[in-house]
Amino acid sequence: MTSITTRHTEILIVGAGPAGVAAATSAASAGAQVTVLDDNPGPGGQIWRGGIASSNIAKDPAREATILAFRESKATLLSGRRVIDAAKPQILRALVEESGVIETFTWDRLILATGARERYLPFPGWTLPGVFGAGGLQALMKGGYSVKDKRIVVAGTGPLLLAVAAHLQEDGAQVLSIAEQASLRSLLPVAATLWSHPAKLLQGIRYRTVLRDAQYRNNCWPIAAEGTDRLTAVRLTDGSKTWTEPCDLLACGFHLVPNTEFAVLLGCKLTNDCVAVDSTQKTSIENVYCVGEPTGIAGLDAALVQGKIAGLSATNRPDQAMALFKKRDREQAFGKRLDRAFALRPELRSLAQPDTIVCRCEDVRYAQLQPYSDWTDAKLQTRCGMGPCQGRICGPAVQTLFGWRNTSIRPPIFPIPLSAFISAPTSNEITPLQETL
Repeated sequence: MTSITTRHTEILIVGAGPAGVAAATSAASAGAQVTVLDDNPGPGGQIWRGGIASSNIAKDPAREATILAFRESKATLLSGRRVIDAAKPQILRALVEESGVIETFTWDRLILATGARERYLPFPGWTLPGVFGAGGLQALMKGGYSVKDKRIVVAGTGPLLLAVAAHLQEDGAQVLSIAEQASLRSLLPVAATLWSHPAKLLQGIRYRTVLRDAQYRNNCWPIAAEGTDRLTAVRLTDGSKTWTEPCDLLACGFHLVPNTEFAVLLGCKLTNDCVAVDSTQKTSIENVYCVGEPTGIAGLDAALVQGKIAGLSATNRPDQAMALFKKRDREQAFGKRLDRAFALRPELRSLAQPDTIVCRCEDVRYAQLQPYSDWTDAKLQTRCGMGPCQGRICGPAVQTLFGWRNTSIRPPIFPIPLSAFISAPTSNEITPLQETL
């Protein structure tokens, strides 16, 4: 039988991306007992994911300094842990993916740093082999997937496109073009404010220098991926003309959506699909904080400063936290400008054809969803959103296509082996544990 272990910690942090790492370092520096859970093998999250690094890819001093400070702090990182549910107040459970052990954690204060994921929108051919999420292809590349000499089109929307394209180019790919659906007019307000964010300006200049041979097109988006057994070309449009671009791979993503499932399971209030927090990063639930992308997509700098504020607030250092509010607010304002700049154009809602798959897990097609008025009804009739991803892929898609929102978050929030269910503690087993804390 799978064993069960229980741990108590003063401050528990879910997620070891930049926000979670910053929160942990800040809290541990005050002498707090800090435990960080993450499903990756090391700290850094998706944006600072470790892996097989190419000698061509430039080092990131910010990443190295932040990770070093985290490693030198007294925070404990438990890798390969996937949080699956919150059985009772101040209790959560995580699956150790390698062993199948379920660990129960009790905590005094909780900081959620669960990050974000890419938004995918269905269009004909988007399930062909050779079509990747932009960030997904970057993650595969860091894990050892070779893109050397492959012809790649990068398409969709958001600042991630340039970053991914530059990394692909540096790793030996031939990036043919970057198709950004946002118009130049919508991007100009963001570009005009980069002068007040010199680090972002320099980063953008570096990306464009690396991509000097790639065609960058605004007002351009994919309408179909072509091929039989695998991708051979992508069809692009600028709204007035359409053309086909032969390629080996398509990296496509339509900005990011916050990972709020665990926050919802805890009962945290959402505002505009993001976790609502006060000035100290505290949620609507007592002793629960949230940092980074779940509170709004605002980028790396916002995640780092929010993490520091939460770590300071959770260890009763309000004056030090207040000193960072102005910087945090400036970064959040920049994030809101990004949201406006990369807002999805209406044409993207009509890309899917009747036979286009929307829910990849359950092979549910667009025509099957059209008769229904909400996602609950569609789930009951078609199983859309009931597969292994539990709506993480198709959820943002159906929200864009139909305006439906997922109103049902249930544990476990990630699929786990049946053996873990059998060996998991019952509510009766948890109650005595609570009484001894």
